[in-house]
Amino acid sequence: MIIPGSAGGGPLLTEATRELEAAIHDARVAFDCIGLGEIDRAHISAVTARAAIDAAVTAVQAALAQTGRQPAGDREG
Repeated sequence: MIIPGSAGGGPLLTEATRELEAAIHDARVAFDCIGLGEIDRAHISAVTARAAIDAAVTAVQAALAQTGRQPAGDREG
C-alpha cells in the first residue's frame, strides 16, 4: 500500500511513510497471528510495528525541525 501525498515530501517524510507502511503490515500480521493462536509471533510483530511507528515519529519530528515548526505535542497552549 502506498500512502497518498507522500511523494515530494523530502527524504525524511519518505522515510516516515516507509516506516508507517511497515507498521501497518506488522500490525496486520500481529492481528492475524492472534486469530491463529500464535501469540509469540503476534507479540514479535506488535513490537516490530511499535518500533516502526517510533521511527516514523522521529522522522516527522526531524522534518518539522527542518521547517522550524514544533511537533503538536511540544506546543504550549
